[in-house]
Amino acid sequence: MTLLLDGKRLAEEIKEKLRERISKLARPPKLAVMLVGEDPASKTYVAGKERDCREVGIDFQLFHFAEGAREEEIIQTIQMLNDDSSVHGVIVQLPLPPPLSADKLLLHIDPDKDVDGLHPLNVGKLWLGQYDFERDLLPCTPKGIIKLLDYYSVPIAGRYVVIVNRSNLVGKPLAKLMLDRDATVTICHSKTPSLLEKMREADILVTAVGRRPKFVVGPEAVKEGATVVDVGMNFVEGRLVGDVDFERVKEKVSYITPVPGGVGPMTRAMLLQNVVTVAEREGGA
Repeated sequence: MTLLLDGKRLAEEIKEKLRERISKLARPPKLAVMLVGEDPASKTYVAGKERDCREVGIDFQLFHFAEGAREEEIIQTIQMLNDDSSVHGVIVQLPLPPPLSADKLLLHIDPDKDVDGLHPLNVGKLWLGQYDFERDLLPCTPKGIIKLLDYYSVPIAGRYVVIVNRSNLVGKPLAKLMLDRDATVTICHSKTPSLLEKMREADILVTAVGRRPKFVVGPEAVKEGATVVDVGMNFVEGRLVGDVDFERVKEKVSYITPVPGGVGPMTRAMLLQNVVTVAEREGGA
């Protein structure tokens, strides 16, 4: 029988624990988000972050810049937030409109407030293995995936993991976390030869492509009894779906995440957890 990896359920449990942790702080934690431009998807994501923060008792502050905002203006705001002791988490919402450089802007965020886990210092700690999984600022989606697998007692050690994504947000950090759990990992992407064959070999298949109908994971692409983690986000006929043909694939695998309700809620819960962790480090000040 296939077991659904219910990220929504686990995320609600995590949020309840976060409310308890927040209640013990001297003042509420605060997340500051910088949004540049009017991209509809980015605005939706930011609104979701604000809603999640309000649910658990985290203060939320949005800095919305016009499409043509200058890099210096945004950096100045980042530095102001770095110096503000009431702010515990700082995020630049990605992607940024050109010609702005995400790498340049992220470099200016205080690593101790980098709740997305994308500052080079935090990335370096991850790749050197110099991190505490619960207490350090790791990228939210990979951390959420590991948490979800642990919650459902899905074994990772000794398993062959195939990740179809090579981004700094998902594929690369997830590969390192899996390696640290003694998995054997292959990262695949658009130029990977024999992609279908590699996916078929995976004990744990993670896909984060988001290009339906061009890329769809059907039952022919998964191993019997595998675990499938679907990070893809696609809108098909006005409905949110993942990369995986869920109804057909679920008959063949042991574990699978739904979309929506799988990895998405876990990503958001890990962001909240990162903010609370920073606040606890600073004693709520």
